[in-house]
Amino acid sequence: MGMLLKRYLSVRNYYPARITDKNEILALMKSLYPLKTEYPLIRLGPVGDGGYLVPDDLTGIEACYSPGVSAVSGFEKDCAKRGMEVFLADRSVEGPAECDEKFHFEKKFLGATVDQDFMTIDDWVNTHSTGERDLLLQMDIEGYEYEVFLSMSDHLLKRFRIMVVEFHTLNHLWNKHYFAILSRVFKKILQTHHCVHIHPNNVCGQETLKGLKIPQMMEMTFLRRDRVKKSNFASVFPHPLDADNVDKKTLVLPPCWFSEL
Repeated sequence: MGMLLKRYLSVRNYYPARITDKNEILALMKSLYPLKTEYPLIRLGPVGDGGYLVPDDLTGIEACYSPGVSAVSGFEKDCAKRGMEVFLADRSVEGPAECDEKFHFEKKFLGATVDQDFMTIDDWVNTHSTGERDLLLQMDIEGYEYEVFLSMSDHLLKRFRIMVVEFHTLNHLWNKHYFAILSRVFKKILQTHHCVHIHPNNVCGQETLKGLKIPQMMEMTFLRRDRVKKSNFASVFPHPLDADNVDKKTLVLPPCWFSEL
């Protein structure tokens, strides 16, 4: 690329990057096709932002870890009602939106380093739970989810029976360097877990390139592989329990993200 074009882009706050091969993105999408398992999906938390779909396989889960504290704590309250201890963390707020005797709050962000503002997820969990019982992870931390997963130990990853994660800036999958990082994150997760649901967050919309539609933000639910005895591909989206995150146009999961049987 010529220097003149690079300068033209730079003054407009753009920087050129190599584009990801379409087949690589398609392969990633296929690896994430949601499965329908023997556990029906249920909603924890309110309709709208702060509520998520999870498989009805919650019996025996010791605790919920929920980094990223929002204006509502309905998901965490529902976990507490089911007997789980609930651990929340967020440096940007003073505490959860609601109080509950089972809530335990840490005023720190999650990341790959440890300092006055950040802690690793392994350090956080090991501080409160050194046993082997199953855990639940609900994470919405504005893009830090990628470094959290890459730095998470395999031992801890296997303790999370269920994980609900909002993944951000997915439209940047077309950036080859960004794709290299994101694909490693999903490859790591899929070694131990199945994807069982995907819900696009309608706050940001989606981008279309080369015929592929990629929502910018999506909530993905994962169930540990050893819990699944029978399954087939989920083919109906949105799920009847899905709900818009905000009062904007509904964003339906594009067909390229699931198997149309």
